[in-house]
Amino acid sequence: MSLDNFQITPRMVCEMYKDSLVVLDDRQIITDSLKSEDIQFLGGNEKNISIFVNDPESIYLNETNLQFLTKILTQCNLTLADVSIINTANIPGIGFHDVSKKLKPSQVIGFGMNHNNLAFPVSIKNYEVLINEETYFLFASDLHLMKDDKVEKKELWMCLKKMFSIQ
Repeated sequence: MSLDNFQITPRMVCEMYKDSLVVLDDRQIITDSLKSEDIQFLGGNEKNISIFVNDPESIYLNETNLQFLTKILTQCNLTLADVSIINTANIPGIGFHDVSKKLKPSQVIGFGMNHNNLAFPVSIKNYEVLINEETYFLFASDLHLMKDDKVEKKELWMCLKKMFSIQ
């Protein structure tokens, strides 16, 4: 028998791929269930702390900013295992509601974000802590801008102390 004349019927295709072949029409392409499963993050999310960054050149965060963020977390008695770092540049079309449904954050920190990014449910200025439906929100400057700015680092630290009840 030659494979040159081998034909697969539509019924055979359905049987072969019954668990993995899905036909989507336009209404089904961007559903909440599909979007929430595609959220990738760095960290363990053990304490449900979501950190949002916007770094189009990295998967999660470039090495310099990750080291700086790790120092910030250490000062807050946190590690990467405690948080989820979400790079918004890599999740187009997903809103905060989708992220919240999957990660269930109790605290949200956005670096270089504003309330319009990901349709955050709050609108606040940088370096203010706001509680909305039992979730703390804090927005700050981009990590790479803050790294060498003592004034901004001090403002961030004051907010983090309040947010995480640090003495």
